[in-house]
Amino acid sequence: MIGIEELTKRYGEATVVDSVSLTIARNSLTVIVGSSGSGKSTLLRMLNRLVEPTRGRVLIEGRDTTREPAHLLRRRIGYVIQGHGLFPHRTVAENIATVPRLLGWDKARIGTRVRELLEVFQLEPGRFAQAFPHQLSGGQQQRVGIARALAAEPAVLLMDEPFGALDPITRAKAHEDLLDIRRRFGTTIVLVTHDMDEAFRLADRVAVMSQGRILQYDTPSALLTHPADPFVSRMTGVADRAMRLLSLTTAGEVLVPGGSQGPSVPETASLREVLSQLLWCGADSAVVLDANGKPRGHLTVAAILARGRPE
Repeated sequence: MIGIEELTKRYGEATVVDSVSLTIARNSLTVIVGSSGSGKSTLLRMLNRLVEPTRGRVLIEGRDTTREPAHLLRRRIGYVIQGHGLFPHRTVAENIATVPRLLGWDKARIGTRVRELLEVFQLEPGRFAQAFPHQLSGGQQQRVGIARALAAEPAVLLMDEPFGALDPITRAKAHEDLLDIRRRFGTTIVLVTHDMDEAFRLADRVAVMSQGRILQYDTPSALLTHPADPFVSRMTGVADRAMRLLSLTTAGEVLVPGGSQGPSVPETASLREVLSQLLWCGADSAVVLDANGKPRGHLTVAAILARGRPE
């Protein structure tokens, strides 16, 4: 879907992104992580040519992105930044309609798309369509920002630290919204963050950057169990590596059939969450419930702990 070949950005003598090559699969969610100044945001912005590369190229569906004007390229790539970037003098509906209008969509098609996205993000059209950004909460503004980026049905969505300003509860809901959007629309998502927990919660694959280079590009579990070097090991968290590994697996994936005593947990809960609840309750096992609240099986403390060790 996205091919990045020897992408490099220099400002004078300083090399900010240094010969980065990556292949990002269609319909995947890729997260780029790194400390401040690692080059992760510059790399992201070169994908839609907000920053022009010094060397190298980006291919989307096999097509070199330099073969079309930058402003047209950006109209077919969704882009979300921290702070939402909504136009304060435009209503929610007008904000969401920004790119479709630039593309010449007719009013009926725009209206249908705006209503669809408001409903997807649980923003009741009758209440929110004519509201202005200052009338929304931070979480609602974030949802409108993502809706605007998705309005023209882009195949690619770029997100630069989109959730950094949100409180923990709103941020958790924003994560759920993003994963749901990916399932609904099959969008290929590339997200930049400095938060490794966020990366592990969202990503299919994670690219760890330092000093403009990619040190490792792998699945979350591989980063935890087989870090490429000491920097990657520190980024993934040496002290709580086992807990992070447990957070990558849900109860429904590893439950054991049969009844049990103990507290009930949803099949979507991570093993980390189930273990925490069991330790809090002083129980040895938990009943795992399906989406309808019916028992599917059980999990024991011993079985969960076994999953927290690298294979």
